Amino acid sequence: MDVRTLLKNVVAYKASDLHLVSRSEPRIRIDGKLAGLDMDVLSGEDIEQMCYALITDKQKKELEENKELDFAIMLPGIGRFRANYYYTINNELAAAFRIIPIIIPSLDDLKAPEIFKHMIKREKGLILVTGPTGSGKSTTLAALLNEINITENKHIITIEDPVEFVHENKKSLFSHRNVGEDTKSFARGLKYSLREDPDIILVGEMRDHETIGTAITAAETGHLVLGTLHTTSAVQTLNRIVDSFDGAEQVQIRNMLSVSLVAIISQSLLPKIGGGRYAVHEVLINNSAISNLIRENKIHQIYSQLQLNQQKTGMVTQTQAMVKAVRAGLITKEDAIRYSTQPQELIGALGV
Repeated sequence: MDVRTLLKNVVAYKASDLHLVSRSEPRIRIDGKLAGLDMDVLSGEDIEQMCYALITDKQKKELEENKELDFAIMLPGIGRFRANYYYTINNELAAAFRIIPIIIPSLDDLKAPEIFKHMIKREKGLILVTGPTGSGKSTTLAALLNEINITENKHIITIEDPVEFVHENKKSLFSHRNVGEDTKSFARGLKYSLREDPDIILVGEMRDHETIGTAITAAETGHLVLGTLHTTSAVQTLNRIVDSFDGAEQVQIRNMLSVSLVAIISQSLLPKIGGGRYAVHEVLINNSAISNLIRENKIHQIYSQLQLNQQKTGMVTQTQAMVKAVRAGLITKEDAIRYSTQPQELIGALGV
């Protein structure tokens, strides 16, 4: 069994992921659900033999020392993949591969809300794309940058772990940086990017208060900063950012955030009726009312603002987006309720 053959299967079945875990046949994820391939059950030795064929001696050493390894790889004739190697019980190697489209989708391809094209016209500020793992955050960010690439002459620096979508320079100029190889950390890469004459900075993941603080500062000082957080709603995202700082710093960070925030896109991927998956977006656009609530530490009141003046602002709650998708026949009521962050509100809105 060869890992390249398995990854060809991922492409052929239009799957998103490949999982190799000992005592199981290889499994792939299609439309969000795992399915086994009709192949032999793997041992830890099988997986090690297959997976070591894709990495360098330096990466092997890092894996054996740290017990996990993140990297991206381009396999000619097959595709580009993000990979994670990790150890399970009995010190057996396991692996997860995710396919990264080589052709970067446009916002139109994704049928993204029109407001997305407007928010990236800003010269400075902070745009956050949030959601759980596997919700399509990286694809949405890539589409946002692709829109800039075909319409604006900008210098775009991406700091990722690892670099996923590799953009071809069109109107814009891209500097892609891998954390661990091209820079030592997100915070360090972001700090020094300010000396590299960027117009736009993509931070693959805002993991700690140092990275978050530097990103907000960059957004305040004349850069458009795009980043991700593993949160499931706009309000939770704001609370996560503020709570990552000590009490004495929270007033300052709220003040900075109230000025620098452009938008929060909270995304969920749901099974689509007829096959495939459909992205549902909760969209928060910063305006004077939102800004005042952030500054005055009344974040809990922001959800009600999300429900108001939507024709003018482009804001939408997840519940409203879910209801629209159900009524359009794109997703089922059952899946909408299952994935909802406000299930009782959704049940009421759907009249279930």
